[in-house]
Amino acid sequence: MTLNGSVAFVTGGNRGLGAQFVRALVEAGASKVYAAARDPRTVAVEGVVVPVQLDITDHASVLAAAEQAPDVTLLINNAGINTFTGVLDGDLDTYRREYEINVLGPLDVTRAFAPALARNGGGAILNVLSVLSWASLPSEAAYGAAKAASWSVTNSLRLELAGQKTQVTALHVGRMDTDMIADMDVDGAADPAEIAKIALDGVEKGQLEVVADAFTQQIKAGLSLGIEALYPQLAQG
Repeated sequence: MTLNGSVAFVTGGNRGLGAQFVRALVEAGASKVYAAARDPRTVAVEGVVVPVQLDITDHASVLAAAEQAPDVTLLINNAGINTFTGVLDGDLDTYRREYEINVLGPLDVTRAFAPALARNGGGAILNVLSVLSWASLPSEAAYGAAKAASWSVTNSLRLELAGQKTQVTALHVGRMDTDMIADMDVDGAADPAEIAKIALDGVEKGQLEVVADAFTQQIKAGLSLGIEALYPQLAQG
C-alpha cells in the first residue's frame, strides 16, 4: 500500500488521533482524504481534505458515506469512545453503546467500503484498536471488552478480505494525549501525531499489526506467559 496518491477515508477525522491521521495523509501525498465526522463542520484540516457527515452507528449514514467516496483505497476505522465503565457497577446500556460504536460501527463501515476497495485494486484497512484488546482494567471493562471483540473481528476480516487483496492492519496503542484522557492525570501519554505516522508507516510496509509503544509491546509479549504475568496481583504467594 502506497500512501502517495492514495484516496483515504478516516472515521472520526475531526479531532484527536483521527485529525492526526488526516494531517499525516496529506503530508504523505494522498490525493484525497475524506475526513468523516458526525458534524463535518468540525473538520479543521485543509488541502485535499473532503469533510463527510458520518454517524457510524447509523446504517443509512454509513451507506451514504460509502456512496460519496467510491474512489477510496485506504479506510481508517478510527472513530470510537471510552466511557470508563466498570465491570461490576457499570451500566449495561453503556456497555451496549461501547460495543455499538467500537465494534459494530467499524464493522458496518468496513462492509460498506469493501466493494469499493475491491474495485480499486484491494487497498488497505487500518483498524484502531488498543493495548486493552489484550489486557483488562476493571475500571475500563466495557472499553477493553469492545476492543478485544474488535480485534477478533479484525482477524476475521483479514481472512475474508485476503481474496480481494485488501490488507487489514490493526493498530494497538496505549494512552495517547487526546481528549479521551483529558480529565486524567497520565504521565507519558503518547503523541497522537507520532502514533499516526507509526501506524501509517506500518500500513505502507504491509504490517498486519502495528504495536506502537513500549508498554503495548510489553503487554503483547506477556500474552504467552500466562495470566499471572499479565496480572501479577493474581499470582499465588
